Amino acid sequence: MRTAVTDMFGIEFPIMAFTHCRDVAAEVSRAGGLGVLGVVGHSDENLETDLAWIREQVGDRPFGVDLIVPARYEGADQGGLDTEQVKALIPEEHQQFLDDMLDRYNVPPLPDDDGPTQNWGPAAPLSSRRADRHLEIALAYEPALVANALGPPPPEMIVKSQAAGAKVAALAGRAVHAERHVAAGVDLIVAQGYEAGGHTGEIGSMVLIPEVVDAVAPVPVLGAGGIGRGRQMAAAMALGAQGVWCGSVWLATEEAETTPAVKEKFLAAASSDTERSRTLTGKPARMLRSAWTEEWNRADTPDPLPMPLQIILTGEARRRIDRVSHHPESGAQKLANYFVGQIVGTMNQVLPTRQVVYNLVEEFIEAVQTLSTQIEDGE
Repeated sequence: MRTAVTDMFGIEFPIMAFTHCRDVAAEVSRAGGLGVLGVVGHSDENLETDLAWIREQVGDRPFGVDLIVPARYEGADQGGLDTEQVKALIPEEHQQFLDDMLDRYNVPPLPDDDGPTQNWGPAAPLSSRRADRHLEIALAYEPALVANALGPPPPEMIVKSQAAGAKVAALAGRAVHAERHVAAGVDLIVAQGYEAGGHTGEIGSMVLIPEVVDAVAPVPVLGAGGIGRGRQMAAAMALGAQGVWCGSVWLATEEAETTPAVKEKFLAAASSDTERSRTLTGKPARMLRSAWTEEWNRADTPDPLPMPLQIILTGEARRRIDRVSHHPESGAQKLANYFVGQIVGTMNQVLPTRQVVYNLVEEFIEAVQTLSTQIEDGE
């Protein structure tokens, strides 16, 4: 296969895999695509460890990193708040609601020796100050791609990444957003439709992808949102995309670090079992519907806080849930949740990551050949 994206990165297949799991990222790159490690939850030390491991595993093959610096967040005018400043802004009402929920579902506290909830360091998550340090660490391992998942990448990110030889990508949920990203200097646009897992907009992929392609040509576009099969990959490229950006489909692979309870839910879920919710990060993000979202959706519960307050608020609660979600005596299994797109309805089998890549390619080829036959038969 050859597209502008395969030429740009020297890869065999125009498949980019967003994942928080280093094993998945490495396997996709080794299989001929490009693994992109989401690093927002990493401490500096863990990021060093994971990137060094990925580089060792992939050798000269390319990989990428995904940072999140939203255009708007609490404390953005100051470059981001300190973690302790964020904690001080969390209302007691929200903490009390969360504590009561965990008590009602019989979710035990973390043991004393379990360590802190999250080693965010002094800078709060999803802030430019935190991303600056992550970018500095990442560029030392020569990633081929640096992506920003919320809003246009800060100018410093673009300048530093491109100076280090990395291409810069940004996700867009509207054509006007894509145009802003290109004006800022990015090399690649990810047109992410409503169907996608995680932070996503309100326009479906079938409409969004050609709009973005037309708006930013000749800058290459990746199709994202609802893409986990080769036929969907063929559809995205028929709409003008030069490749695809997949995230949810890797969550059910053998290598994925998805908790067992959540993976089981993914395997059993239908495509209608997700919703866009602010309950995990403070911004609308598609996730699996569960008792967690139902509790927050009740009329008598407080509204989710803005980013990054909601992340700090829910961090320990999510850790407590994940830790015991496999215990039948706890209600944590009902609360267990994670980001996932509508493609979850076809994620009904656990496969090796490499096999998922090959399945995408094989079904893509079959779809293209079928269309070619139909065209020939119609002549």
